[in-house]
Amino acid sequence: MADFRRILWLASYPKSGNTWMRSLLAHYFMPPGKAPDINNLRQFTTGDTRTDFFDRAAGGKYEGKGLEDWAKMRPKALRFIAASKNAKHFVKTHCKPVIYLDTHLIPPEVTAGAIYIMRSPFDVVPSFARHVSVDIDEAIDRMCNPDTIMGTDNGIFDALGRWDEHVTAWTTAPGLPRYVVRYEDMLDKPAKVLNGLLEFLAVKPDRPKLARAIKATSFEAMKKQEEKLGFGEKPAGMKSFFAKGRAGGWREDLTPQQVGRIRTEFASTLETWYPELLEEADAFAKAG
Repeated sequence: MADFRRILWLASYPKSGNTWMRSLLAHYFMPPGKAPDINNLRQFTTGDTRTDFFDRAAGGKYEGKGLEDWAKMRPKALRFIAASKNAKHFVKTHCKPVIYLDTHLIPPEVTAGAIYIMRSPFDVVPSFARHVSVDIDEAIDRMCNPDTIMGTDNGIFDALGRWDEHVTAWTTAPGLPRYVVRYEDMLDKPAKVLNGLLEFLAVKPDRPKLARAIKATSFEAMKKQEEKLGFGEKPAGMKSFFAKGRAGGWREDLTPQQVGRIRTEFASTLETWYPELLEEADAFAKAG
């Protein structure tokens, strides 16, 4: 019986650096000059919301009517995704690894491992607000809601839940080989982060290739691509997908009350993954 544990998940909460990671890996692993632009990343990676795989799973056009239909069809679609390549390959997801509507959203039988990219919730909030076209307070509400779901008109969804639950689920999932990356560390020391990631993948790092990949996928380079070519994954109504791309923008984007709420809601997870922000966020919140 074939072993379909071929999916290496590129997992994240939305607006945490998934597109950047996919592009970095494409520029590293593909021959010079062959790496796809931001609109053609599916040449290198795939995603778990692609309609063509759900169509295959449905044996025709997938016409899911809601979350129940999606949850029932997802395992079969993921098997088609796993079987689409003969070796391990990267698949983007925003789903959390939980059992939802009696369905394991990240099934062990198709999973080889995961790269989990996280970003400080203080910076995710304003970016997520732009992404889903809501104000900051509504974005915080959604990131604090265990039932938060994102979906499209084609009936395919992302089960996100709360930001802290998403982080904890991915970073503690039992039996899952994983490499955890903080977006801020990718900005600060990209070579160190990617060296560790390649070692996780059992790939010997090639320094010249690594340097080229980092240069080709700088935030400014990707922003220029979007300005020139547009970006097909950008939600309708969003002015630009690549807006700031830096760490710490929350200091200008959020009010003290909003910072205080985020700190309180996610305190335990912040203590684990962003302890350096706790004191500053507390002072910022009290200043209001």
